[in-house]
Amino acid sequence: MDRVDKSIVTLLQEQGRMSFTELGKAVGLSQPAVTERVRRLEDKGILGRYRAVVPPAKINKTTSAFLLFHTKDCDSFLAFCEASPDVVECHRISGQYNYLVKVVTESMASLESFNNASNKYGDSLTMIVMSTPIQSRPLIPVVEEQ
Repeated sequence: MDRVDKSIVTLLQEQGRMSFTELGKAVGLSQPAVTERVRRLEDKGILGRYRAVVPPAKINKTTSAFLLFHTKDCDSFLAFCEASPDVVECHRISGQYNYLVKVVTESMASLESFNNASNKYGDSLTMIVMSTPIQSRPLIPVVEEQ
C-alpha cells in the first residue's frame, strides 16, 4: 500500500459516498485511475462493506453499555448475541472475562431485559456509557516503503 492508497482508504472511511471523480481530485489521480485503485483495494479485502452511520439517538436507541462476559458455553452465548438486535459488537478477549459485548438499546429497562436474558449463559459486569467523547475514527493505514 503506497501513500495514494493510504489517502484513498482514509478518505473513503470519512466520506464513503464520495464519487470517484471527487476522490481522484483529492488524491491527484484521474477518475479511471482512482477507480482501478479502489477496485484493487476491494479485491485485496482492504476496502469493503460500505454502510451508513446512524446516530443511535436518532432511532430512539438512547442507552449504550459494554458487558464483560464470562461463559463456559461460548457457542450458545454467541448464538444468543447474534440473535439479539441490541448487540452491535462482540469481541473475544483474554483475561477473567472471555467476551466484551457492546449493547445499544432503547432504555435502561431494555438493557436490564438483555442482562436478565444473558444470565443463563454466564456472569457479566455491565458498564453503562455516560458519554462518548471520541466517536469511531478512521483507521490510518501503514504505508509500505518501497
